[in-house]
Amino acid sequence: MARRRMGRGPRGGDNGAHWISYSDMMASLLLVFVLAVVYSVYQYYSMLDLKTQQLNEQKAQLDLATITLVEREKELEAANVTLMGKQEELAALQIQLDQQENDLHAAQTALKTEEEKQALLQLQLAEQAQKLAAMSTTLENQKHQMLLQQQRLDDLLGVRTEIIADLSAELSRANLKATVDPATGDIVLDSAIFFDSNSSSIKSEGYDLLARFVPVYLGVLMRPEYADYVGEIIIEGHTDTAGSYKTNLKLSQNRALSVTEYCLDLPTLTNRQRTMLQNLLTAKGRSYSDPVYNADGTVNMAASRRVEFKFRLKDSEMIEEMNRILSQMD
Repeated sequence: MARRRMGRGPRGGDNGAHWISYSDMMASLLLVFVLAVVYSVYQYYSMLDLKTQQLNEQKAQLDLATITLVEREKELEAANVTLMGKQEELAALQIQLDQQENDLHAAQTALKTEEEKQALLQLQLAEQAQKLAAMSTTLENQKHQMLLQQQRLDDLLGVRTEIIADLSAELSRANLKATVDPATGDIVLDSAIFFDSNSSSIKSEGYDLLARFVPVYLGVLMRPEYADYVGEIIIEGHTDTAGSYKTNLKLSQNRALSVTEYCLDLPTLTNRQRTMLQNLLTAKGRSYSDPVYNADGTVNMAASRRVEFKFRLKDSEMIEEMNRILSQMD
């Protein structure tokens, strides 16, 4: 048994030497135990011979000797049981050793797999680094282009500011009460002046207001210094929140369309202005998606029923989006 473990020892490194020492110790203990058993047996038979020789003289002591013999046999059986227990423990230890060797093999396999994964990750990281370098170059080029677009945006913002200032001045000069948004140039007109409730037909006072407002509005946007910058003129119809979204969507679209048709049919427009307007004008219905609120957070139903005139400069939305992306990168 000792030689068999010594053959398995090198697999475990230092653990093999440990098990060799342990096996030697167990073999020595077993030898001592066997010698003790042999000696006990030897004593037993010596005593048996002696008792046999003295049998005739010591019959009175036979029962006591028999009891002693039985006790000795029990001790021998107990020793055998102990030996079997030690053998079972040794077998269990051998099983544990085999399991540890299996676990070690599995760990080595897992380590090899992990090393392969790490090598693959290194390759992927190298590829990502190359892609990142290429992206950095591309982003630098895009940033340069965005800087150029930023300059163009600044020019457009300057034009927008000038248009808004001229719109405010001309509307005030014409004594037209219309609110001009100082940031966007959007103009809000009260729908109550144009339409009856749930109607898209323009009322007479609405025609009068449009007849005064539209020439002033278009007159500013179609000036030679602004005409090349204007990309779209939008007429938006809005409703209050009463009724369904679909019903109000159709109503707001029809109202915007009625105002748009009126603008295109204005007799005061020149042929050039009418052609430009046909290319630029858009009618849009917003239903109740953008209501006007009171200070307490409730919807202002009357103010929500409105028509808005908006203009968009060419490429300004695209440039603003690029500028937004550039600012996020910074």
